[in-house]
Amino acid sequence: MSLSTLDVGIVLAYLTGIFVLAQWVSREKGGHQKSAQDYFLASRALPWWAIGASLIAANISAEQIIGMSGSGYAIGLAIASYEWMGAVTLLIVGKWFLPIFLRNQVTTMPQFLEERYGNRIRTLMAVFWLGLYVFVNLTSILWLGSIAVSQVAGMDQTLALILLGLFALAYQLYGGLKAVALTDIVQVTLLVLGGLLVTGITLSEIGDGSIVQGFHTLWTTHPGKFQMILDPSNPFYKDLPGLSVLLGGLWIANLSYWGFNQYIIQRALAAKDIREAQKGVVFAAFLKLLMPVIVVLPGIAAVMLAPSLERPDAAYPTMMRLLPSGVLGLVFAALVAAIVASLASKINSVATIFTLDFYAKRDTQASQSKLVRVGRIAAAVSIVIAVLTARPLLGSFDQGFQYIQEFTGFFTPGIVVIFLQGLFWKRANEAGALAAAIGSFVLSLALKLLWPDLPFMDRIGLVFLLSFALATVVALATPASGARDRIRTDDVSYKTAPSFNVASLAVLAILVALYATFWH
Repeated sequence: MSLSTLDVGIVLAYLTGIFVLAQWVSREKGGHQKSAQDYFLASRALPWWAIGASLIAANISAEQIIGMSGSGYAIGLAIASYEWMGAVTLLIVGKWFLPIFLRNQVTTMPQFLEERYGNRIRTLMAVFWLGLYVFVNLTSILWLGSIAVSQVAGMDQTLALILLGLFALAYQLYGGLKAVALTDIVQVTLLVLGGLLVTGITLSEIGDGSIVQGFHTLWTTHPGKFQMILDPSNPFYKDLPGLSVLLGGLWIANLSYWGFNQYIIQRALAAKDIREAQKGVVFAAFLKLLMPVIVVLPGIAAVMLAPSLERPDAAYPTMMRLLPSGVLGLVFAALVAAIVASLASKINSVATIFTLDFYAKRDTQASQSKLVRVGRIAAAVSIVIAVLTARPLLGSFDQGFQYIQEFTGFFTPGIVVIFLQGLFWKRANEAGALAAAIGSFVLSLALKLLWPDLPFMDRIGLVFLLSFALATVVALATPASGARDRIRTDDVSYKTAPSFNVASLAVLAILVALYATFWH
């Protein structure tokens, strides 16, 4: 595949435009110097549309677009549960988690842990998240993104990797979260438009010019690809174990990702008030419902249009070959937008945790301008490390992606236990939280070695229950947190606006209809 002059022009125009826009929206008024709150939390003034769009832009990257289309090709629509269950999780986060976080002026997830439990768990989890973001998340987005860019543009992969990293860094280096969040509405609009174009053109190809006929033909020709709940006889049952997807471990993975993950929740923490944060979360939930149309359907369409692909992950790039000149440039720009937005979000969160959870704790007299400068240095160092380690860590891509899933899955149950108990059970203490963190890793490792046939998702659910029990027993057997617990929940209101309630019911109704239609 190669880009025409028109395609290259469209991509360069997008890159230039988004860079200029990022600098413009994050400029300061004359005489005002950026504070740490300006840089890391966008002055706590983000509107709902920026929060919702930024949640999705941070979430959808090359691994989602390429990887989920590949899963659509191999497994079918069942992989969409990750997206659709994520929509419900966002509603839970908006109604029950955000009121506590915003009432207590939380800036980072490690800070919440210190104010609720104590310093040891804050340090342990801050180190964990920094390692995860730099060596797992940044490297995977860079590596998979560079593969996608090199496949479509014919560019050397190493050069693509370096350019993506440098552009994402430069794009948010001056403005911080404000530069990322206020431009993400453009990124998401382009992502949705580009994705719908790929889906529309592929279905039109199947249906001889009719998108509706194309979808009907695809559904009737390959009904097995539109089965949401897999039965044990399905070869991919271990990846998506039937009803466990709706009732088990996927809830734990989603709660950890959408509720307690700094680079996701940071957008909502930067809201001007709880109502604005909740409107943003609902907006993101509706966008999550749409995502499978963009990232899964092209992969299923490739089953008919390119039935003999060697690797499922080649499905999306192969479908892009159907696009005419100009449209290809727009869709390629959307792919780059997804990569850059996710990279910029991760970089900003690394800078936030390093500066506020490590540097500011040691240099308590640091000026606001010095904290911003340290954040920018941390951002630059993180992307340099990620660029240098991406190939060594993920060079054998197939294995590398499995390692990412396994690595995060070892810790996810413990993280959810620590936060759920910290938010809703006053007797929870640091000893119990540390037991959950360590127990989650040890139990996950033991189950993986002793019960290798247990589906990954079921293992997460089982480890969560065991870690929850362990944390509860340890907490009850040791002294309560006492004065160390500085998180106020006694005056938190969980009442939501009628608009939030109506929108949430609409999301749930759409989900019920989708699962009822595609259950078997």
